[in-house]
Amino acid sequence: MPIKIPNQLPAYKTLTDENIFVMDEFRAKTQDIRPLQIAIVNLMPTKIDTETQLMRLISNTSLQVEAVLVRTKTHESKHVSKEHLENFYVTFDDIKNRNFDGMIITGAPVEQLPFEEVEYWDELCEIMKWSTHHVHSTMHICWGAQAALYYHFGIPKYPLPAKMFGVFPHTVERRSSILFRGFDDVFMVPHSRHTEIRREDVEAHPEIKILASSEESGIYAMMTENGRQIFLTGHSEYDALTLDREYRRDKNLGLPIAVPKNYFPNDDDTKAPLVSWRSCANLLFSNWLNYFVYQTTPYDLSKIN
Repeated sequence: MPIKIPNQLPAYKTLTDENIFVMDEFRAKTQDIRPLQIAIVNLMPTKIDTETQLMRLISNTSLQVEAVLVRTKTHESKHVSKEHLENFYVTFDDIKNRNFDGMIITGAPVEQLPFEEVEYWDELCEIMKWSTHHVHSTMHICWGAQAALYYHFGIPKYPLPAKMFGVFPHTVERRSSILFRGFDDVFMVPHSRHTEIRREDVEAHPEIKILASSEESGIYAMMTENGRQIFLTGHSEYDALTLDREYRRDKNLGLPIAVPKNYFPNDDDTKAPLVSWRSCANLLFSNWLNYFVYQTTPYDLSKIN
């Protein structure tokens, strides 16, 4: 997929160097088609890493996508320059009168706080409420999924005795789901979280369909009717070294952290990690964009309801 992003965005050079088709703004404007409008609400402190990871994945079909990066107004990130935020991000106030084909709400390193104690919780609730009438399909990732399940359905999260950390095998429970069309019988997904949601809480809401899970890391993918809301508890978007950076950061800080499971060969952190989730991550995002965004979204975005 040619993805339309500003030429000066750091992700532009990274993706171009990876031979990913990134369309410059001039060429995009001369094409007589309507690009998919995808808003990315980036709650991660490592914003440049996250925006690059997600844009890499939504660049993998023949569709044209225009990504709009959204930041919170009630919390200012300390891990990226103010100049970067001002140049490439908008706030919810800037987009609340628009409609979008799709939206991604990322995870955030706040999962050990009660939802209501998160600095930008009220703002995020406003965005999630708005998304139900202004976005055709919203994908929520990790803490973003927990937050949405709690806001929309009252489903709580629970602390884990130890961090769920590593790359875990998963299976598709609902084989009829086109979100997982083309998936192997077993596929791998990275997880990095201190909390979980529980199956019995989700199953108490028949409007939520459980699509895929892992014996070790629990429920992975859920969605509501027609994929208007999709919830992923893992981080399929992670690149090869994300878990490595998290592991070494915590280890250097003296925090209790185990070697991420199924990541380094023979759990030897002196060796380069093996990437076992890249192909299914690309297929997942490709299926989402094709079947839940492009195929069913109205051409006239004002008709989204």
